[in-house]
Amino acid sequence: MPASDEGYQHIEHGFEPVFDRHSRVLVLGSFPSVLSRANAFYYGNPQNRFWRVIAACLGAPVPPNEGDPLADGTPATLDASIAAKRFMLLDGGVALWDVIESCDIKGSSDASIRNVVPAHIELITSSVSIEQVICNGGTAGRLYKRYLQERTGLPAVILPSTSPANAAWRLERLVECWREAVDWGAR
Repeated sequence: MPASDEGYQHIEHGFEPVFDRHSRVLVLGSFPSVLSRANAFYYGNPQNRFWRVIAACLGAPVPPNEGDPLADGTPATLDASIAAKRFMLLDGGVALWDVIESCDIKGSSDASIRNVVPAHIELITSSVSIEQVICNGGTAGRLYKRYLQERTGLPAVILPSTSPANAAWRLERLVECWREAVDWGAR
């Protein structure tokens, strides 16, 4: 293997988008992290602020991560965590997916992404009336514009990434930016 290929793996996305007939805001990430792929669900790194930002925008309680204590004091299972996150999204009219169906990637690094196969966005856009597309970070935004915007006919609002790698943005600042950019309340 040439040195330039060292550490790269070809990875398939591996899990389905979250949406239903009430979804009107589509949030797109780039590609699942190593932890998200292991959990088979979005934003699996507890340090990622996505779930806290979305909960604040929707005025909902933050859904538990696996191991977090539930109301009765027992730790949340992975299934319970995913169910709570899915419920919050759907209850808020939010669809969630990633721009990439498969790619070559080193670990979780967006900067390493190459050989992109874009997601079949029509699975969502032909089924529900999406009013607004939001990209979580610059990589998702660039890839959406390159591969998917023409197919959807919808421009995207590119918001600062909720990734822990985006340390320049404190949680409060992220929430403020995400709240201002999206009409979360018109469900």
